[in-house]
Amino acid sequence: MNVQQQTEEYIASQPEPKRGDMQILHKHILQILPGCKLWFEDGRNAEGRIVSNPNVGYGSYTIKYANGTTREFFQVGMSANTTGISIYILGIKDKKYLAQTYGKEIGKASVTGYCIKFNNLNDINIDILEAAIRDGVEITNEN
Repeated sequence: MNVQQQTEEYIASQPEPKRGDMQILHKHILQILPGCKLWFEDGRNAEGRIVSNPNVGYGSYTIKYANGTTREFFQVGMSANTTGISIYILGIKDKKYLAQTYGKEIGKASVTGYCIKFNNLNDINIDILEAAIRDGVEITNEN
């Protein structure tokens, strides 16, 4: 099964209304990042243990570890959680940036260093979410 199929299957496996919200977000993110690399992480580590929720990833950047090694990973991620949906914007070095810049305007969402978590799309301003994604990707690409 290819990444596109895994992504579609993962989103389709979610209950409504989360499924519909994730389909909308998936389309929006692909419009924000046209031609980006698509990822699917099933949440399992190398030993096959579940260590996180599955994620759909978009784009690509290089993670630089303290020991000098690097790894390619996605810039933006989307994941279902028990209460809603999480959008991850990875690679922003200033962990206060997202919350300070978008936290008050985005609506009913929890905004942390790299994660915007909300119950459903009706709770947030999608234009602000899109701005945060664009901004986060731009900042990551500058680093």
